[in-house]
Amino acid sequence: MVMSKEYEVQLGEKVERMGEVFGEFSDFCGGGVLPGLEVFASDPVHYRMRAEFRVWHDGDDLYYIMFDQETREKYRVDDFPAASAEINALMPVLIERIRGNVVLRRKIFQVDFLSTLSGEMLVSLLYHRPLDDEWREALGVMREDLSGCGFEVDFIGRARKQKYVVGRDYVVERLMVYGDEYVYKQVENSFTQPNGRVAERMLEWAVDCTRGSEGDLLELYCGNGNFSLALAQNFRRVVATELAKPSVEAAQWNIAANAERKGCEGVKVVRLSAEDFTLAMGGDREFKRLKQQGVELGEYDFRTVFVDPPRAGMDLDSVRMVQGYERIVYISCNPVTLCENLRVLCETHELVRLALFDQFPFTHHIECGVMLVRR
Repeated sequence: MVMSKEYEVQLGEKVERMGEVFGEFSDFCGGGVLPGLEVFASDPVHYRMRAEFRVWHDGDDLYYIMFDQETREKYRVDDFPAASAEINALMPVLIERIRGNVVLRRKIFQVDFLSTLSGEMLVSLLYHRPLDDEWREALGVMREDLSGCGFEVDFIGRARKQKYVVGRDYVVERLMVYGDEYVYKQVENSFTQPNGRVAERMLEWAVDCTRGSEGDLLELYCGNGNFSLALAQNFRRVVATELAKPSVEAAQWNIAANAERKGCEGVKVVRLSAEDFTLAMGGDREFKRLKQQGVELGEYDFRTVFVDPPRAGMDLDSVRMVQGYERIVYISCNPVTLCENLRVLCETHELVRLALFDQFPFTHHIECGVMLVRR
């Protein structure tokens, strides 16, 4: 990968900020020194697998717009180098078709693109009006037209209390992890890692952190099973929890799709929040959903826990619960809340690995990973 000078500078600034943010934890590391920062750079262009644009109507014209995050002023977007090459290729062709069709253009206000490294594309069209048969017919004609131009696209139309699907409401991504291909169903409007290539590096880092593990793995906030399946090769069995129903359903699909991969047959995904699972582990409550998935917690030997929580981080009770495990691998999209959790975790654990994953180039956002081992 060839990095532009501009990208090198911004990545260097993030590396420097990581040192500042995590410097307070050096006392909890071997020899009183932070572990060497592992840096995983992004491609400087075409790295985002999804993009969302508002649609601006200007007389007979209409076009994509975005808003400046600081000033909130709108600006026209004819191409978007951050998005995948497939999204950039489709953007002008799609808006031209919508612009020229009185039915498809009426009261459209947003277009969402979801692409994959494997070449699939899903587009959502959002409207401030009901979607009727005339709209459905017009969309079908446009989809055939795009197919004739080499664009194989599935569509979702959304309006108030309406969702109309042409094709599928998901894409199937294929990610390479140390030479093995993992298949993931990614559902529209559900969380997935936006930067496909960096997502592959994150999976490899997590697999490397847990090599030689013994016992079983507990994972909280598992989403569609993204990490669960890749990590399964290093454990006897895996129990993963997730609250969002569409993500749990996708995770079950993904388990079946990856059944031939080592360990995937031993993955169980349970629809529970981290807070509820903490109550279950403490014996404070019983949950039917655990039994429905054939999970008897007393039969598991959890020694490692993997967490990838939302920006708010983990609640204190869950943090205290995971302190009971020998190894903790923690992925975070918010260094501030990660540090809040680390101040508790480092009471019992030593920080042994620290990583920066540049999921969001040219922004202030930092995705990071830490590994802790009980002292």
